[in-house]
Amino acid sequence: MQRLINIILLFKEYFVLTLLIIFSLILLGSNDNVQIRAFRSYTVSFLGIFQDALSIIPNVFELKRENEILRQLNVNLSDEVNRLREARLENIRLRSMLGLKEHGDIKLVTADIVGKSLHLLRNTVTLNSGENSGVRSDMPIISEKGLVGKLIATSARYSIGQLMLNKDFRASARIQRSRIDGIIAWDGGEVLKLKNVSKTQDVREGDIVTTSEYSNLFPADIKIGFVSRVSEKTGSLFKDIDVTPSVDFSSLEQVFIVITEIDSERVALEKKTIRTRK
Repeated sequence: MQRLINIILLFKEYFVLTLLIIFSLILLGSNDNVQIRAFRSYTVSFLGIFQDALSIIPNVFELKRENEILRQLNVNLSDEVNRLREARLENIRLRSMLGLKEHGDIKLVTADIVGKSLHLLRNTVTLNSGENSGVRSDMPIISEKGLVGKLIATSARYSIGQLMLNKDFRASARIQRSRIDGIIAWDGGEVLKLKNVSKTQDVREGDIVTTSEYSNLFPADIKIGFVSRVSEKTGSLFKDIDVTPSVDFSSLEQVFIVITEIDSERVALEKKTIRTRK
């Protein structure tokens, strides 16, 4: 109590001034004089105008918080748009692949590419389908665009595919228009080569190249690409033919593995014939 009294005595001037102001306001409020009423009216008007002026000034902290919320919302919406766009593209790819699966007369196993190499002489892909899905080595790999390659190794849940862009890859091929046969191979670079086509054969730029029935591995009539250049080398009996693949290997994400059964009797007979010729 003594401490409170000491504080009051210390700040007595301020307490007296506060009491006088309160008393003056009470008198002003209770006085019904004409001048006092006018003064109160002007005071209220001034305070209203001052408050309206202050309301025009934006609240910086509130605006900053709202800006952060809007920025976060914009990020979330952008992410959602990207995911919807990716889902739409994947839906288009799957529809196209499903159409291939429905209209073809061959059994297919779907696989995703989980590993890829496109900068070597022996390029391969790793697929997430293996022996548990019924696949094995030498089975063809295709996409909705055409031939991709073939399997060269399998495990229970994964498999390795040899791309057409591989120095060791070979496939029997045919010009769709003129039915000219050849061997598709890769010598490095961005295009394939159609080999063993003599200079007298009818091959033109723009011709579509497909697999032929002469292959023991690949079903016939799978699109490989189109002829992008035809030339002749001096002293050679064969044309120099470039074939641009129909498959874009850099953007390839999903493929089909063709479930095929190799004709063992045919393979044995062909090997026997080759040994006899030697």
